[in-house]
Amino acid sequence: MSRLLTRVIYRPETCRYLSTLTSFEKKPEERTRELIDRIIRVDQAGELAADRIYAGQMAVLGRTDVGPTIQHMWDEEKAHLAKFNELIPKYKARPSALLPLWNVAGYALGAGTALLGKEAAMACTVAVESVIGEHYNNQLRDLMEHADQTKDKDLIETIKKFRDDENQHHDTGLANNAEQAPFYRNLTGVIKLGCRLGIYLAERI
Repeated sequence: MSRLLTRVIYRPETCRYLSTLTSFEKKPEERTRELIDRIIRVDQAGELAADRIYAGQMAVLGRTDVGPTIQHMWDEEKAHLAKFNELIPKYKARPSALLPLWNVAGYALGAGTALLGKEAAMACTVAVESVIGEHYNNQLRDLMEHADQTKDKDLIETIKKFRDDENQHHDTGLANNAEQAPFYRNLTGVIKLGCRLGIYLAERI
C-alpha cells in the first residue's frame, strides 16, 4: 500500500498539479499591497467618522467652556482626514463603500453623547480614541513586519503621529471628567464595541 501511494504521489502529472496550485499563492509584494490598501481604506473611514463625531459635539457644546477643547481635537482630526484623502489616490487604494454611513453615524454619536452632557461627550472621546490608538498600534506592527520601510516611510510616520494624537485626545477626555459621565462603563463599552465593528466592516467594504 505504501509503495502504491509513493508511486501516485511522485507521478509526473501529480507534481505538475501541485506546482500549479503553488503558483496561485500570493507573492509577498501582493500581500503587502493588500495590507496597505486595507489600512488606508479603514483609516480614511475612521478619520471621517472622527471628524463627524467632533462636528456633532461642537454643534451642541461649541458655546460651552469645553468648546475650545473639542475644537482643538476636531482641528487635528480634520488634518488626519485630509492626509488620508491624499493617500487614497497616491496608493490607488479603494475607499470604503460605507463612507456615507460613517458620516451620518459619526455625527449622530457625537451629537447624541453631547446632549447627555459634556462628561458624556468626553467619555465618547475616551472610548473612541482608546480603540483607535490600539488599532493604529496593530497597523504599525503589521507595517513594520511586511512593508518597505523606505518606500512606505511616509505612511508609517503618518500613522505613528496620528496614533500619538489619538492617545492625547484620550487623555484629554479623562482630564475633562469623562469618568463622571452617567453610566460611564456601559456607555464606553457600547461605543468601543461599535468602533470595533466599524473597523471590521470598513476594512472589508
